[in-house]
Amino acid sequence: MQISRLGLPAPRQRRAFALTPLADIMFQLLIFFMLSSSLTPYSVLPLHSSGPVADRQPGPAQSAAAEQAPQASVPGGTALWNLEAGKLRVQGQDFPLEALPGLARSLRDDNPEAAVVVIVKPSARVQDLTTVLEQLRTSGIASVQLSAGAG
Repeated sequence: MQISRLGLPAPRQRRAFALTPLADIMFQLLIFFMLSSSLTPYSVLPLHSSGPVADRQPGPAQSAAAEQAPQASVPGGTALWNLEAGKLRVQGQDFPLEALPGLARSLRDDNPEAAVVVIVKPSARVQDLTTVLEQLRTSGIASVQLSAGAG
């Protein structure tokens, strides 16, 4: 310790805080998390079905018959449901969301281990998706997958 002319101790010199080591650590952490993260796209779903599903517009007679006896199953065990604003399209037929309990029941009765892939169109509302997911859970369908659909 140095003593000044007046007999008081000289003030200590302050060491400067260097930011270089902090920047080095930040870059090392950045590289670590970039390398350890998964870059797999989450929108890709493997679909296994026994055959193609027709995507056609139903006529008036088909729509009336479909509302009376909804069929929701696909022979391969995986049903593809297109969710749009306020309606579902199942095997090319449009159903209002009010027909959802009958569709889910029909699917479960045909195949107790059936799976459903809900393709959510951009026009679908969050409430529509919530309604579909709750109804499928209530109906006892355990395997439900979501996929983003094109406009």
